[in-house]
Amino acid sequence: MREFSSAVQTILNSDNIKFAYLIKLDFSTTYYLTSYNTNLTYDGNTYIANTGLYEFDTPKFSSVLDREAYKVVIADLLDEMANEFKYNVVGKSVSVKVALLDSNNQPLLGTADVLSVYNGFVDSPAITNDFQQKPVIDCTSPMADLDTINASYTSKDGMDQRISTDTSFDTIFKNKEITLKWGKV
Repeated sequence: MREFSSAVQTILNSDNIKFAYLIKLDFSTTYYLTSYNTNLTYDGNTYIANTGLYEFDTPKFSSVLDREAYKVVIADLLDEMANEFKYNVVGKSVSVKVALLDSNNQPLLGTADVLSVYNGFVDSPAITNDFQQKPVIDCTSPMADLDTINASYTSKDGMDQRISTDTSFDTIFKNKEITLKWGKV
């Protein structure tokens, strides 16, 4: 069973729960985004408030190992995400944490106070085709790899792409001729 700090437990037992998201995107540049109204510093990193974090899924609990998806939408004002998408962000890690707000609407940012609600990978980035053109990042859990199919070509060129020092296929097709007899013998 997960244990919470006493401050977090007090907030969770109350009727009024407020929180802010802390989203980390590990692309070619690491982006730290928050839904809070000012920048927040957590675990030595500054999460930026005015990045245009537009929409995000609420945390979901799942009791089965499945391909649970999580969506983050960013109002990409400087076209940073659109440029990142061009250089392939599929498979890059995404983590989402929640900082609960105390009675003064200040986030609890101790390492024992921040809750991890999602850790996964970018599955399919896209740009919405509406008038605002917002980047949409669909993420999946690490369990999504359970249903992937990886093709592997076993040829000399295919092996050289995997391991350049491999010589297992170097002599297979070299100067080899076989005579095949067709029909009745």
